[in-house]
Amino acid sequence: MVNAITTKLIKYMEFLLKPFQYEFFSRAVTVGMMAGLLCGVMGVYIISRRMSYIAHGLSHAILGGAVLSYVLGLNFYIGSGIWGFAAALLIQYLTGRKVYSDAAIGIVTTASFALGVAVISTYRKFSQNFEAALFGNVLGVSPTDLYFVTGVTIIILGLVFVFYRPLLFWCFDREVAQVHGVPIVAMDTLFALMLATLLVATLNILGVTLIISAVVIPASIARLLSDRFGYIMIISGILGAAIAFVGIYLSYYLDIASGASVVLLSTFIFGCVLLGKSLQSRRKRYVPPLSAQHYQG
Repeated sequence: MVNAITTKLIKYMEFLLKPFQYEFFSRAVTVGMMAGLLCGVMGVYIISRRMSYIAHGLSHAILGGAVLSYVLGLNFYIGSGIWGFAAALLIQYLTGRKVYSDAAIGIVTTASFALGVAVISTYRKFSQNFEAALFGNVLGVSPTDLYFVTGVTIIILGLVFVFYRPLLFWCFDREVAQVHGVPIVAMDTLFALMLATLLVATLNILGVTLIISAVVIPASIARLLSDRFGYIMIISGILGAAIAFVGIYLSYYLDIASGASVVLLSTFIFGCVLLGKSLQSRRKRYVPPLSAQHYQG
């Protein structure tokens, strides 16, 4: 009896650990978890400042840089990074020149995206790479991608740690932050460059169409679970990494795209947490009717 149970447990463990026998899968999980951690942490600032539009738009702008990198034979990260930084700084410049921020984002990002589409229509060979850039290809990440994402993770988390208080002031009240000596313009530029770096690092992993979900959803879940900014950031980062791990793992057995699996899982968790919080608030508002004994006593 004991031997039979042990044999079943061994087979069950072999079944669970089977995906990790492939090097590409282990690399995908590692890169995906780091990307999820970064997106979760940065997403807290984005949803707190209601900047999801700039994150979405900048990811489309960077696609233009990715296409040009491919056509010119440049390294993807170098070309996309330069283009992403230029787009982020141009948006900041236009915003400072009395152009509304949403208009500046729309002008820069749509022009960059249109340029990418125009180049793609000329160079047909980019079709397969374009699909990966749109929908992500986490299972196809290379050792170079792993090293780059690791470096970006260390840099961005280091910047968040060093500039935590200035970014916190900048995030919630720009006027108060300026009174306390926080350089607002410098913080705008720093965050724009951090966001561009994040998007460049994760574009190949999650794709243009899915990356905004990885940025916004874990942070939104964390905001439902806590009211303290520091806790929200920790919860969001952990959730982003955990959801990426489970989503990629499930995609192996469900035979669906890994990026889609991660986004669908995070959306499902968000729905469950939102429903749970709604039921909890209803219980708190509910006042039970007074019993007959109350009137008699």
